Amino acid sequence: MARAIWSGSISFGLVNVPVRMFSAVEEHRLHFHLVHRKDEGPIGYEKVCKLEDKPVPDDEIVKAHEVAKGELVHVEDEDFEAAQVEGHRTFDISDFVDAEEIDPIFFERTYYLAPQEGAEKVYTLLVRAMEDVGLVAVGTFVMRDREYLGCLRIRDGVITLERMYFADEIRPTKELRPERARVRKEELEMAASLIDRFKGSFDPSRYSDTYTDKLLDVIKRKRRGEEIHVAAEPEPEETPDLMAALRASLEAHSGASRQPASRRKSGSARRRSARRPSRKASRR
Repeated sequence: MARAIWSGSISFGLVNVPVRMFSAVEEHRLHFHLVHRKDEGPIGYEKVCKLEDKPVPDDEIVKAHEVAKGELVHVEDEDFEAAQVEGHRTFDISDFVDAEEIDPIFFERTYYLAPQEGAEKVYTLLVRAMEDVGLVAVGTFVMRDREYLGCLRIRDGVITLERMYFADEIRPTKELRPERARVRKEELEMAASLIDRFKGSFDPSRYSDTYTDKLLDVIKRKRRGEEIHVAAEPEPEETPDLMAALRASLEAHSGASRQPASRRKSGSARRRSARRPSRKASRR
């Protein structure tokens, strides 16, 4: 089993569920070393004072926060401890809400929460209760000297923690939003038809990290002594007329619709009703 990266408890009301946190994802990340091109000697990292231009030992290095231009306040280990909120080893549930009410932009990273030894019954109780009501839990917790907003949901019988951003960490879109351009009815209808041709169910197995695969292939070929040549990028095409582009796209994907729209709609409705229990039934 992977090593737990955090341990604490989930708290709602007077009920506490002791849990351990594990990372839910393992990213496709290649690790590279910095080396001297001439002799492949490893490139080291040296902590140097830029004023004195000489190395500084670890015991002379301190964290500092710039409170004003050029004004620094040193922050020691005990200062971080003094700032710890009460119950910093606890995920405090404040609300149970519909998952659809949460904009995905708030989600930062996903973790699994497993029960600590002896806490299997109370853990199962929370899992079953959340599955029955069809809601997710929102609350706060502290990890690595920082407080986070979090969302608890159930995935395959396991409590899953979505680490979230606070509202004031999300940048507004106002300055990026373009002015409302005039769109003709025919253009809108053709765009909707094109979207319908691509409509289907999400299957994560259909998507793969082709860039990492190709990069690994390049590394293997270089190891065998092959010469690597970069393919020339195609010349950018002139932007076509919007209606012509929509019409050509529809023709290219004619007959590509996976199933009739009416069947997809009724199928998706059935899936939603099967996935989410009736709110009235859950309250009863």
